[in-house]
Formats: sequence, C-alpha cells, structure tokens
Amino acid sequence: MSTSSVPRPEPAAPSRPRRPVLPRIARRGAPQGALRALVLFTVVRLAGILAVVLVNASRGRPLVRNLAHSWDSRWYLHIATHGYGRLIDVTPQGAVQTDWAFFPLYPALIRALTDLTPLTPGQAAMLVAWVAAVVAAYGVYVIGHHLYGRGVATALVALWAVLPHAVELTIAYTESLFAALAAWSLYCVLKGRWWWAGGLAALAGLARPSGFAVAAAVAVGAAYEVLRRRGRVPARLWAGAVLAPAGWLGYVLWVGRRTGDPLGGYLRVQSAWDSRFDFGAGSLRFLRALLLHGGGFVYPAALLILAAAVLLFALLCLERAPLALVVFAGILILLVLGGSGSFSSKPRFLLPAFPLLIPPARALARSWRGRPAAAVVVYGALTVASLLFGAYVVAVVHSPL
Repeated sequence: MSTSSVPRPEPAAPSRPRRPVLPRIARRGAPQGALRALVLFTVVRLAGILAVVLVNASRGRPLVRNLAHSWDSRWYLHIATHGYGRLIDVTPQGAVQTDWAFFPLYPALIRALTDLTPLTPGQAAMLVAWVAAVVAAYGVYVIGHHLYGRGVATALVALWAVLPHAVELTIAYTESLFAALAAWSLYCVLKGRWWWAGGLAALAGLARPSGFAVAAAVAVGAAYEVLRRRGRVPARLWAGAVLAPAGWLGYVLWVGRRTGDPLGGYLRVQSAWDSRFDFGAGSLRFLRALLLHGGGFVYPAALLILAAAVLLFALLCLERAPLALVVFAGILILLVLGGSGSFSSKPRFLLPAFPLLIPPARALARSWRGRPAAAVVVYGALTVASLLFGAYVVAVVHSPL
C-alpha cells in the first residue's frame, strides 16, 4: 500500500518573538467614510489658515508669522532650541514666570524635527501641529464610528472642525497634539486595548497640564471593567491603569525636584502664571467685572462658549455616553471653570473635549438624513462663523490665545 496519500506531520515552525498587539483599527485599515471626513476637516482648517493669512495681508503684517510665534508658541520654540531653565519673564506684578510651566513633549518633537530635517523651529512646530490635528480628527472619527456609525462619526469630525477656536488646532500650540493622544487613548479604552490606552495617556500627560484628565478616564474605565467582570480582568488592564498617569506625574515631580520642592514646586511655578485651581473664584471675579464694566468681543464670546460647553456636557450625560468619555470631558470642563488664568484662553482648553459634540453630531446626522438642505445651511453658517472668529482672535485682537 502506498503511503504517498497519508498526511505527514508538518515540521515545527521556528519560534518567533511575539509582536505587540496593535489596536485593531491599525491592523484592519480605516473604517468606511474616514477619508471623506478627514478631507472635509482638512479643507475647513486650511480655509481657516487662509483666512488668517488674508487678514494679515490686509493689515500689512507677515502672512504666517502669528501662526507659529503667538503667545505660548514663543516659549515652546525657545525650549525646543535652548532647553529648559533659560527663559524667565518677570510680570509687572513681580511674579517670576519660568518655562517649567510648559510640558516637554511638544518642544521635544520640534527639536527632533529640526535635528533631522532642514526645517526651522517655527516650521517644525507648525508641521507637528498640523499632522497631529489630522491624526486627532481620525481618532475622533473612529470613536464616533465605533459608537454610532458612519453618519454620526462624519458629523462629529465636521463639527469639531468648525468650533469657534478650532483655528488654534493649526497654530504652534499643544491642543492638536494633546487631542490626538487623548482621542486614541480613549478609543483604546473603548476597545479594551489597555496597554495602548495607558501608554498614550502617559504621552498625553507629557503634552499638557490637563493630561491627567486622560489618565483619569483610563483609570475610571479600568475600574468599571473590574467591577463589571467582578475582578476577573487581564493583567494588562492593571498595567495600563498604572502606566496612564506616569507621564504627567513624572514631569510634575521633575519640576518639583528642580525647584527644591518635590511636592509643591510645580504648583508654585504655575501660580506665578496665575494658573491655579481656585474653585472658580477667579472666573467669578472676572464675570462680575465683565458684567459691570464690559469688555472686548472675545470675552463675552468666551463666556457663551463655556455656557454652551456646560449644556453640552449635560446632554452628553443624558446620552449615556461611555463613562471614559464623560469623565474626560467632565474633568476638562471642571478645570476650565474652576481654574484661574486668562479668561480669553478658556475656550482653547476645551478644544480637546470632543465628546461634548456627540449630542449635536447625532442631531446633525439625523437632519442630514431627513432635511439635507437645512443641515447644509446650518453647517455652512457654523463654518463661516468659525473662519471669521478664528482669524479675529489670531490676527486682530491682542488677548491671550
């Protein structure tokens, strides 16, 4: 009897080192409709940059300089070029402001680009911000697609592109970088990719002082899973939850060590910038002065934006959105309302709080299905308002961004 047809055992395959498991979205490709949403986001934000350029041209100013050299941008560029501890500013009130108030990830990326390419620090800062804005928009899309499908995801990205201060996603600031890391960390929480959620949260904690909001969202999401599964969770969940605050905590302790006060040094540095959590006392004082004496257009606009954010947060809670998204958005609102500092900058701090747009995104998607003409008119009006307001705050007024 011939044995040619008898199955023979295959030789054992050589063992290979196990590769890290990427988030599924990175292994399976973009979800349907992502490219169209990203093109829309890019077109709107390029229009926003063009609006700033045209206003600069009409005022006889350099066309793009204020995109890379406005307010905090100058500090980031100086850190990227010279490192920490070399730039100090003394305010008229005598407060000594140091560059330790600015977190290190953004200037580190700028420095890396200038070392590896012929770009100037300003050009590198803009490139990082623009690429991060698109990556953030993609993260916003995949979260919307995962939760509600293609229509709501597209509306979510579209609305994020036309926020009043959305122009600040494409200037040399940290909002786009922080939003990108936050969005993808939150997506990994929703998908149960805990190592990635914790790692991205740690990076977010190196990007902005509010980075601990991402770490808190990861920790709360992990705690919910522990309760839901009665403690029967994989070790990577615990590892991700522990890793999440490492970036923020590490930088805060580093600043404390440099100032000689490990626990309170960073708080003193921020206090010199009039940036501290005072449970809203500073905001209430400013609001009282605004009502009694008035102010420039940018301040009432900021007040309306904050009021709208509180309303949207209430709607987000009524939507029963995933707990991690609610925690992230809620902490950002709490920091903005309860913190001191420049009132005109507060709307910028809410730019990464994209979950607040979920309720209006669902409404816009329903309107598009039932009354597309009305949806186009509403979105067109929001786009025009965003472009005009963005050009105004960047190229016209002198209030802090």
